[in-house]
Amino acid sequence: MFSRLLSIVQRHRASPGWQNRLSTRSSTSAAEAHSVALPAQAQVVICGGGIMGTSVAYHLSKLGWKDIVLLEQGRLAAGSTRFCAGILSMARHLSIEQKMADYSNKLYQQLEQETGIQTGYVRTGSISLAQTQDRLISLKRINSRLNVMGIPSEIISPKKVAELHPLLNVHDLVGAMHVPEDAVMSSADVALALASAASQNSVQIYDRTTVLHVLVKNNQVTGVETDKGHIDCQYFVNCAGQWAYELGLSNEEPVSIPLHACEHFYLLTRPLETPLQSNTPTVVDADGRIYIRNWQGGILSGGFEKNPKPIFTEGKNQLEIQNLQEDWDHFEPLLSSLLRRMPELEALEIMKLVNCPETFTPDMRCIMGESPTVQGYFVLAGMNSAGLSFGGGAGKYLAEWMVQGYPSENVWELDLKRFGALQSSRTFLRHRVMEVMPLLYDLKVPRWDFQTGRQLRTSPLYDRLDAQGAQWMEKHGFERPKYFIPPDKDLLALEQSKTFYKPDWFDIVESEVKCCKEAVCVIDMSSFTKFEITSTGDQALEILQYLFSNDLDVPVGHIVHTGMLNQGGGYENDCSIARLNKRSFFMISPTDQQVHCWSWLEKHMPKDSNLLLEDVSWKYTALNLIGPRAVDVLSELSYAPMTPDHFPSLFCKEMSVGYANGIRVMSMTHTGEPGFMLYIPIEYALHVYNEVMSVGQKYGIRNAGYYALRSLRIEKFFAFWGQDLNTYTTPLECGREFRVKLEKGMDFIGRDALLQQKQNGVYKRFTMFILDDHDTDLDLWPWWGEPIYRNGQYVGKTTSSAYSFTLERHVCLGFVHNFSEDTGEEQVVTADFINRGEYEIDIAGHRFQAKAKLYPFSSLFTHKRRKDDMELSDFHGK
Repeated sequence: MFSRLLSIVQRHRASPGWQNRLSTRSSTSAAEAHSVALPAQAQVVICGGGIMGTSVAYHLSKLGWKDIVLLEQGRLAAGSTRFCAGILSMARHLSIEQKMADYSNKLYQQLEQETGIQTGYVRTGSISLAQTQDRLISLKRINSRLNVMGIPSEIISPKKVAELHPLLNVHDLVGAMHVPEDAVMSSADVALALASAASQNSVQIYDRTTVLHVLVKNNQVTGVETDKGHIDCQYFVNCAGQWAYELGLSNEEPVSIPLHACEHFYLLTRPLETPLQSNTPTVVDADGRIYIRNWQGGILSGGFEKNPKPIFTEGKNQLEIQNLQEDWDHFEPLLSSLLRRMPELEALEIMKLVNCPETFTPDMRCIMGESPTVQGYFVLAGMNSAGLSFGGGAGKYLAEWMVQGYPSENVWELDLKRFGALQSSRTFLRHRVMEVMPLLYDLKVPRWDFQTGRQLRTSPLYDRLDAQGAQWMEKHGFERPKYFIPPDKDLLALEQSKTFYKPDWFDIVESEVKCCKEAVCVIDMSSFTKFEITSTGDQALEILQYLFSNDLDVPVGHIVHTGMLNQGGGYENDCSIARLNKRSFFMISPTDQQVHCWSWLEKHMPKDSNLLLEDVSWKYTALNLIGPRAVDVLSELSYAPMTPDHFPSLFCKEMSVGYANGIRVMSMTHTGEPGFMLYIPIEYALHVYNEVMSVGQKYGIRNAGYYALRSLRIEKFFAFWGQDLNTYTTPLECGREFRVKLEKGMDFIGRDALLQQKQNGVYKRFTMFILDDHDTDLDLWPWWGEPIYRNGQYVGKTTSSAYSFTLERHVCLGFVHNFSEDTGEEQVVTADFINRGEYEIDIAGHRFQAKAKLYPFSSLFTHKRRKDDMELSDFHGK
């Protein structure tokens, strides 16, 4: 098999020209491919011979798996990998994407030595240009994160840009970011090198073999049907690129993989009169929507236009990707931008305008992981034009996931289970990718929202709240109110307010927070994931006690905050569970946990149990009544005493509210403030809301949104899953030991890991930071992901932040690590280590002093006080 693959690689490399490197094979080789019989069985079958499929095969073989078959419907690296511009960039907004690109860079650099196949790898460095101050701020934020990862990067002046790349026009620049270790290469040759190395490690590779569908039995992969025959297998990996969506739907049990292709254009020129050096830096001019790299002494330049052209909405129609039709009218704005940036190119001869498909996802992040509906079905696709940058790292993480059961990094932001079936509508995908493609180069300020595919999932109160000034954001397809614009505010000005500084909605959110603390507010939180778990006997309690870390054997009507942990003790979910009766439980989880949580429970519940798991998210509208007067509103509506003596904290009871029966009322608000959650059957939602607002008028009631909720929960040091907590965070690391039944002698998933951690100590601690010398009106705001420094040494990043209207300071939450100054290895983090440090938060390169706390502030300080009257050092945690 290896000799056969080697001959394929040699033929590819013998073909002249970059675009023709994978030229048509001879009839002899085609006949040879048809004559080779497929194996009857394999442990893993990978579909796709581009950079993703070959990377997965390479890394699986490195981890010791040998019984692997890779199938490619055309020729190796003949899909979008063939047309990739060949730019590897580590300048990414997400930490996990930076890590993938960094690993890819290191891997590709040594591939030629490992395989003997030239990949064209040249370390050129990159220059990201800024034409505006906001763009420069965005680059400074990225630069700070790159630096703490050990990736060399610096903010440079326009003069320095001109020195690095003399052909660039720099008159309109305010600055730039230089990443000297970025590189260029041939993506097709990288894929062939990965395939060669995998083949040497016993991976069997067959081209010109089409996967027809995946066979599934009892929600488990059992085999693959191809046009050359059947292969039994335990695992299937969909690396089919732009065809991944179609392939997922072709299975006996469909797998939803939301992605869509758009046409992507770039031009190739003849060499300049003085040919560009091979190490000429790559240029990204995001404000001009273009990228530029050296190509054989000339220029390769493309971009992401404002009006992209979706393609293949109707489905699969090409075995291999061919160069699509030129469209110079469409490319003209990008060409004009290129000529403004490099005026000397005006007379340069253009060889070709390349038009090739690129695949994009609904949220601009790639897709990886196991299907929530079919065990053993893994996906790696949807690279959003960054396949070369992510290919090595993404293949590594997916291989680890398959072999070890989990990747070595938290990849929730990329997990297939972040999507539901609702994102797989062809119409939705077509419209969304038309927004996503230009967004790749748009300036993304904090709290921006997608505009397409909206009003897909809404509360029954949507129209009512919208008419009262609700401004909306979307989570997992569900519309949620951010805040409510008062009648005297300028709506247009607020919608156009996009800034890294103090936002225009500041005063609005302040008034909503004040109302939550002094009167009563209503927040529509219907988007929460809601499950009911019931059994005919005691099975529900027995099984849930094993699946959840806290003790659920509580009296009927009590609510338990608990984690759903993995074997490593990390949070797969953080939820609240109410015991409705002896055999029934009501579970409330974060909005984006709907698919992930269901999949986890289905996977871990006994198959032969009399347990019924039902998703009732759509059955209930959830209203959060927050504030000291919430008890008065609810008492008046229910004619029942709601004081703590009659309705204690963390208690659940079905009640009548107004004319409506069967309202599940819970004494909790997810903010630490007094109040109640009302879970209302949807047919009663409008009636209950109207009654609450009517009765609440005398108590100063008003609507509020999630921005107010965020401020309240962060100043109370409440961690949220997906923002602060993830599958690598344990209860002991975030101060939640009291929510774990470690001392009760009951087994549960993750118990052994937590006992070991309790004995050895934790290597990170969830910490609260109050910015000390930060001017809210003038300074850049912290949003999330800012580096944390202790005594001048990097120790972690913030996970979330908000302005506390109580403390009149910014509050950041994040994890503090203890890295050895000598070896860089992680050491135990004690409370004393936290308390003895001097801290700074790095916001776009500027460090602000901060006070660290391991506990929320005492209620003594919940009353508003002036900043200059406060001495943070006098605060005592409770």
